[in-house]
Amino acid sequence: MSSSAEQMRKWQGPAILSYGFRPFFFLGAVWAALAMLLWVFMLAGLLDLPTAFDPVSWHAHALIFGYLPAIVTGFLLTAVPNWTGRLPVVGWPLGGLVGLWLLGRLAVSVSAVLPPVLTALLDLSAPALLAGLMAREIIAGKNWRNLIVLGMLAVLILADVIFHIEAAAGEYAPQGFGARLGLGAGIMMIAVIGGRIVPSFTRNWLVKQGRKNLPVPPMQKFDKAALLILLAALLSWFALPELILSGLLLLAAGGAHLIRLSRWSGVQTLANPLLAVMHLAYFLLPLGALMLGAAILLPGLLMPAAAQHIWMAGAIGLMTLAVMTRATLGHTGQPLAAGAATVAIYAAVLISVMARLAAGLLPEAATAFYHLSALGWIIGFAGFAMRYGPLLLTRTR
Repeated sequence: MSSSAEQMRKWQGPAILSYGFRPFFFLGAVWAALAMLLWVFMLAGLLDLPTAFDPVSWHAHALIFGYLPAIVTGFLLTAVPNWTGRLPVVGWPLGGLVGLWLLGRLAVSVSAVLPPVLTALLDLSAPALLAGLMAREIIAGKNWRNLIVLGMLAVLILADVIFHIEAAAGEYAPQGFGARLGLGAGIMMIAVIGGRIVPSFTRNWLVKQGRKNLPVPPMQKFDKAALLILLAALLSWFALPELILSGLLLLAAGGAHLIRLSRWSGVQTLANPLLAVMHLAYFLLPLGALMLGAAILLPGLLMPAAAQHIWMAGAIGLMTLAVMTRATLGHTGQPLAAGAATVAIYAAVLISVMARLAAGLLPEAATAFYHLSALGWIIGFAGFAMRYGPLLLTRTR
């Protein structure tokens, strides 16, 4: 049987289809920037998409169920062959999966002229196929420890189904069960996968630097306890988002994951932006939990939507960007170092997150902060597409 490298070398078609991370990282970043730009035009009355979703619902769906699944797909199509020792999906089969994802984005954007069931089927086709491919690889490779990742992907798909049902019923989907479940699935992915790779990457780099104060290895008893607390908090928030117990559990989860993060020697990574940004992105997970818990317990302090954006734009947005930059450099044979352009990309997204939080804390200046948040997001992801696009779209030795 050919190795993964041999399988990729045999592919003589477009370079973007030679490995899963290439099309999904590039197109995911383009979509993140484009969807935000389109939403700004929609809010300004300059664009009227033929979508059955209201503008806020379209915006929420575009990021939770459009952008996030694209990056998850690129990551999993790259990671699963390493987990199972089996071959990656390359060439035209990969192109077909990309086409289904693009068809889903189009279907939701023109859903006003499509039956709701057809819109949902087209939107769900790519993640459903990914789940099937992943299940096949895990079973064939007997890689049972990563069934948890497949489970989180299944929850994300279920959340998308619920979102479509709520939207078709005329409910305000961004505050519905589907959006909360989808966001919760994304946060658990950060907690589980990020909780593996951040301390591991950090340990490898610190060992090369000759440092002695190394991170605690991942998935110790405390890590598992912190994950269970977070899961309980997310389930309670999903079911009863205004319940005092939900707020208390979110505060507990935030505290547990701050302690978890403190065990990974993040302060020592400040000289390495590729690593430091991962620690910063993970920090936004407990920060979001603490702010959301506070918003529930002290309703006049902060709108829950602002706290949720710390998770969506912050923990998920910045962590996925961190993984995309590192994986692209590593898999295209580049040095694992962040140049000025990459640091600027990180800074733009971080400014976007902080501006969105400020809009929730300072309602009198909210409009200006909304504009700044949108601009930072667009610059960050358009910047990734421009800086890393040449690496993703061309062949490397």
